[in-house]
Amino acid sequence: MRQCKGWSAVLLVLLGLGSVAQKLPTRDEGLFQMQIRDKSLFHDSSVIPDGAEISGYLFRDTSKRYYFVVEEDNTPLSVTVTPCDAPLEWKLTLQELPEEASGEGSGEPEPLDQQKQQVTVDEGTELFTYKGNDVESYVATSTPSGLYQLELLSTEKDSNFKVYATTTPESDQPYPELPYDPRVDVTALGRTTVTLAWKPTPTGSLMGQPVQYCVVINKEHNFKSMCAAEAKMSTDDAFMLAPKPGRDFSPFDFVHFGFVPSDNGFGKDRGLTSNKISRAYAAKPKASDIQKVCIGNKNIFTVSDLKPDTQYYFDVFAVNSATNTSTAYVGTFARTKEEARQKTVELKDGKVSDVFIKRKGSKFLRFAPVSSHQRVTLFVHTCLDAVQVQVRRDGKLLLSQNVEGVRQFQLRGKPKAKYLIRLRGSRKGASTLKVLATTRPSSKQPFPSLPEDTRIKAFDKLRTCSSVTVAWLGTQDRNKYCIYRKEVADNYGEEQRRREQNQCAGPETRRKSEKVLCKYFHSPNLQKAVTTETITGLEPGKTYLLDVYVVGHSGHSVKYQSKLVKTRKYC
Repeated sequence: MRQCKGWSAVLLVLLGLGSVAQKLPTRDEGLFQMQIRDKSLFHDSSVIPDGAEISGYLFRDTSKRYYFVVEEDNTPLSVTVTPCDAPLEWKLTLQELPEEASGEGSGEPEPLDQQKQQVTVDEGTELFTYKGNDVESYVATSTPSGLYQLELLSTEKDSNFKVYATTTPESDQPYPELPYDPRVDVTALGRTTVTLAWKPTPTGSLMGQPVQYCVVINKEHNFKSMCAAEAKMSTDDAFMLAPKPGRDFSPFDFVHFGFVPSDNGFGKDRGLTSNKISRAYAAKPKASDIQKVCIGNKNIFTVSDLKPDTQYYFDVFAVNSATNTSTAYVGTFARTKEEARQKTVELKDGKVSDVFIKRKGSKFLRFAPVSSHQRVTLFVHTCLDAVQVQVRRDGKLLLSQNVEGVRQFQLRGKPKAKYLIRLRGSRKGASTLKVLATTRPSSKQPFPSLPEDTRIKAFDKLRTCSSVTVAWLGTQDRNKYCIYRKEVADNYGEEQRRREQNQCAGPETRRKSEKVLCKYFHSPNLQKAVTTETITGLEPGKTYLLDVYVVGHSGHSVKYQSKLVKTRKYC
């Protein structure tokens, strides 16, 4: 008992706790339960409580020491260190102190500074060392009483870690036990799904402890611990980055820690004018490619919404729900199946191709000009909903845009280049479109040239009970324009127009009674390339849908954006 009191006194001296220091945790069960519930006892302390996992933070190249007391000889001891962000170097030593260190050898206590010197000068007996990022343990069935020191160091970067130490490892069993076969198996593989299975932990079934399983999915590598996976996740779900010592906070830091900055000029007198954020404070990017799902006590799980032909890494962790400690199974990886290979449609120079795409589907088009060319003109005319257009030249991405209506793209050419065009359909429904790729000059293209703005403008002041006046833009090329009208209900809206009309349908699909007129128009000066037309013979107070079609040399037509107009009711 005298020896125990001596070790406790030495530990108090080491920690500088003085006469008001906390009582060291022991395996007196009633006291242990009381202490472990009171987190303040171990907050920012160098004491490792017996039988509880603690979390810590290391600054790079700055070692940290923790202390643990074994009060009796021949006591079992287990110490487990879990690296999170980076590999760690750690060392466990038994401090060799002279008998007089208890202060009872001569009957008089030694001076405080002399006791400190005795503790710090002697480095003690080295019991175990480790360097790496594995979860590693030191286990001994019998150890002498004394003061044990755990020293940790991170040489790569600032890092989180966890430590667990106990003198009753047989009864504690803090970490869920792995089954005899700890591997995670892939039992089914699809284009967007992977089914995983693993053997259950004996901790839940045999020992009756509350255990659940958490699955981590990512595209980089397997993780050796739960905290390593959480450290890679967003700051909302994992550890908060620790502040650098001695640095003033800026308004950004308060936002980072969940506070809203005020407009009282905070930080102005501290010279915080730089827009740069220090490495320790920079918020981690949202890691959308890493996901953690806790699934209860099931040992079969199907991961869905994956990308085809993509390699994923899967880890399973058995988590003790009562203590939040976890054990990692041996993770696995798998590549999802490729999408069903689609036939690539070959585009001919200057020929229009009709393309149909299923809802949420995609189509691939290939254009390989036979002659040397300086540029490629690509026309995309969507008939129904918008589509996503992606163009690559010899594998290099040239453009990726959503297209609705008619769009014309000018692509820089390259000798013997090949172009791959990917069209992705809408989520709303099937898509139909017309596509044209050509190296020919605009005068020989089947699609008519279009202005940048294809809207029809109505002049409200020129509106009467029987007529409306509209205008639209033209180009420098002489094209044929046909205007059509259609009476619609007063509640006819934009959404209804989009649903009912196929934008690729030409004048040939309209009734003859809806035709107003056709005329040719162009202007060498683009600033003056505008034409107007007054549509007569309308009825008072009625709503009409107006359409203008521009017809190309080979008969292909493009419709301007439809316009709703209403005649005056009283004149």
